Amino acid sequence: MTLDTAFTGYADPSLHAEGLYIGGKWEAGSGIPVIDPSTGNTLAEVPDASIDDAMRAVDAAEAAAVGWRRAPPRQRSEILRRWFTLMTEHAEELALLISLENGKALADARGEVAYAAEFFRWYAEEATRIGGEFRHTPSGAHNILVDHEPIGIAVLITPWNFPAAMATRKIGPALAAGCTVILKPASETPLTAYAMARLGAEAGVPPGVVNVLTTSNPGPVTAAMLADARVRKLSFTGSTGVGRLLLAEAAKSVVNCSMELGGNAPFVVFDDADLSAALDGAMVAKMRNGGEACTAANRFYVQAGIHDAFVAGLTQRMAALKVGAGYDPETQCGPMITIKAVDKINRLVADAKDRGARATTGGAPVGGSGYYYPPTVLENVPTDAALAHEEIFGPVAAIYRFETEEEAIRLANDTEYGLAAYVYSRDIMRAMRVGRGIETGMVGINRGLMSDPAAPFGGAKQSGLGREGGVTGILEFMEPKYFAVEF
Repeated sequence: MTLDTAFTGYADPSLHAEGLYIGGKWEAGSGIPVIDPSTGNTLAEVPDASIDDAMRAVDAAEAAAVGWRRAPPRQRSEILRRWFTLMTEHAEELALLISLENGKALADARGEVAYAAEFFRWYAEEATRIGGEFRHTPSGAHNILVDHEPIGIAVLITPWNFPAAMATRKIGPALAAGCTVILKPASETPLTAYAMARLGAEAGVPPGVVNVLTTSNPGPVTAAMLADARVRKLSFTGSTGVGRLLLAEAAKSVVNCSMELGGNAPFVVFDDADLSAALDGAMVAKMRNGGEACTAANRFYVQAGIHDAFVAGLTQRMAALKVGAGYDPETQCGPMITIKAVDKINRLVADAKDRGARATTGGAPVGGSGYYYPPTVLENVPTDAALAHEEIFGPVAAIYRFETEEEAIRLANDTEYGLAAYVYSRDIMRAMRVGRGIETGMVGINRGLMSDPAAPFGGAKQSGLGREGGVTGILEFMEPKYFAVEF
């Protein structure tokens, strides 16, 4: 495939670099280059929003808020359903666009588009199922009615690693609940967000209900929006460090926050596990999106009896992966998002090797153009290595040996993060017991993929606050309102 072939329809970067999207209108601008990680070349330039631009987006969201809040749930539902249909119809173009600006393998990009679209279908259904509550008071003095109302204007901040799915996972429930939104995508991958806005307008989203802006100055721009009394919700996906700063900023105005932050997922394999299934799961949990995922398995704890066979099997599979440009259909592992990301991975791997770890495949950067790091397996990794405690965000599997169930749980919990974990064992009672013992918001039992629009996604400890997806996801954008009724 050539880039000339790729630049058609919704896959054309220039189509989505026409301007900020505020109040249903495109506003021309430039200033932020969008780089193809596969080559290091510039794909397009998108506008660099100012604080004034952000305030105009809040104005647009406010102007649309009353009408959208009062829109019948069925109307909101039908618009989300049409948005799902349009995403499905343009799936191949969107996947290609994601591969161009993000670098992920085309197969992964196709999977992301399908996953992202499902949030619109799921919340199209949930929009008509927002429940309430009726109870008698214990004293019998009155009755309790509880309604759920839209929380208000929501600022949505999404990362670069899943530019479509992280947007739909927030927009879907927000719109279903009756909120208007301002989406600020990562400046590395803004084209997908603008493409989504085009599809939303085609689906019938009223002007001002969804606004999109890009900025190279996210701190002050976001702070200005959070300081505005009209903004009542912040939903953020990104690093724990940035999440802490945003929580502090939101506290100044007591803005309701949902935070999906970093992860350092343990992948625990017991001696009695099905080795082939565990290796299959390891490849999914580790190599989805080239390891650039908050749910990616970072620390592989393998029981002594199966350890050597697991290392050999994972090494063989990782070494066989084809590394190349994301939009090449034969690529299985694309580039990392930036050269800075490659440098971080290399630093963590070098530190582990200096401390005694051994690379059974990979272990050093790939030269040439683009931002590549090869699939890597490290064995004999010491628990004091930096990558045991930092989120590596790359195609590196660090393997540790353990002896007992208690040791596995202790090692798995030796992190400030608590987003996801994976457990492999034929003994389902043991797997569940270990899963309960690991301090995370999500556990995959004999599965390497746990994300599902119908499930509550989120973590414990420093991995976040609140949940996205599932029946609980829409409540993140609603306030319960209690009526004391005498009748």
